[in-house]
Amino acid sequence: MIEILSVDPGSIGAELDLEPGDCLLSINGEVVRDLLDFQLQLSEEELLLEVRKKEGELWDIELEKDAGAPMGLHFEHPEPKQCGNNCIFCFVHQLPSGMRSTLYVKDEDFRFSFLYGSYITLTNLDEADIQRIIDQHLSPLYVSVHATNDQLRSRLLGVEGPPILDLLRRLTAAGIEVHTQIVLCPGLNDGEELERTVEDLQALHPGVISLAVVPLGLTGYRQRLPTLESVSPEMARSVLEVLERYQEQLLDRCGTRFVFAADEFYLKAGIDFPPIEAYEDLGQLENGVGMVPLFRSDAAEALAEARSLESPEFSTITGESSLQELEKFCVALSKKTGVIIHLHPVRNEFFGGQVTVTGLLTGRDVAAQLRDKPLGEVLLVPDVMLKDGEDVFLDDLSLNDLEAELGVRVEKVESSPWGLLEALERHAR
Repeated sequence: MIEILSVDPGSIGAELDLEPGDCLLSINGEVVRDLLDFQLQLSEEELLLEVRKKEGELWDIELEKDAGAPMGLHFEHPEPKQCGNNCIFCFVHQLPSGMRSTLYVKDEDFRFSFLYGSYITLTNLDEADIQRIIDQHLSPLYVSVHATNDQLRSRLLGVEGPPILDLLRRLTAAGIEVHTQIVLCPGLNDGEELERTVEDLQALHPGVISLAVVPLGLTGYRQRLPTLESVSPEMARSVLEVLERYQEQLLDRCGTRFVFAADEFYLKAGIDFPPIEAYEDLGQLENGVGMVPLFRSDAAEALAEARSLESPEFSTITGESSLQELEKFCVALSKKTGVIIHLHPVRNEFFGGQVTVTGLLTGRDVAAQLRDKPLGEVLLVPDVMLKDGEDVFLDDLSLNDLEAELGVRVEKVESSPWGLLEALERHAR
């Protein structure tokens, strides 16, 4: 059972006289164990709810609604299963001390993989978990494979897990679709091992839908951790050659390129990106695959729609890896609208200078590096830098704190060309 924490006014739940403190016991005769069970049942149009009211009375409630229509009920979010792996490249292990506690949580939960697209290794599944995935058809899942050589995979994960190919075969045979990824660690799962993993996983297509290859991320806080090398420009070029060769073969054989390289490989290699069509349905976008081509496509559309504006001066910020693309767009947007836009790259000193993505910048690095810089009347902060649902950076500095430190109005904007254009239009005089 799960307890109702709140009910939206005017919602279906409110019309049914459900209240905070009531407990939902079952839906259509199926016990509700957690939020996932509840979400899955929302797809039904006819529901029979078994509810225990907070006073102890049992209610049976029958209702009809549109499939998927929200009921306005809110429950406690399930605590994720904790990751028992000790991955040699784990980013959490490379975090400095003193950050908020939630950033040090390592989750390894198939429910979160299904609900939110988070990657898991499948090392902590028991038979009941596997059967639940199959029975409830929790598809697609997102699985970090890293290597199909089980001995090498165990070394990368720091634990011995079940044979990954056997587990993937069982899931895909049951109709579960899987997106997969490899975190590439030079000298370990590259070269022949990379090719072996690509070939093993593509053999499970279409059950295995796609494979993303992403470079490991290293911070300046790897004391007492295994020595690892970052991906060099030469290695990035070599990896792209291998993956593009597989893409050609698989497109001809399977009708999909199947394996995709993270944008960082192209940036490191100094090689231009393929057209956005080459990323097919952008199924690995949240994994940093195809973000630059999508930005370019959106930028072209936004510039075509932009017009001359009477607006104040603006400024915005970016991580080092996005500077070139964003700079091109800001120059073109400024020319098209006549609005002055100051773009400021921020170096990630907090993580030791090796992390260059915009989403991992901290408020204190922004504040320190933007002092005495031209900021105009409004500083636009990309939402990718802020915690979901809150206006705070990784180091808990808030937008209000940043505004006070810099003495300029600060606003959050969508991290896209459209977000910048809409901000300019919103402030047009």
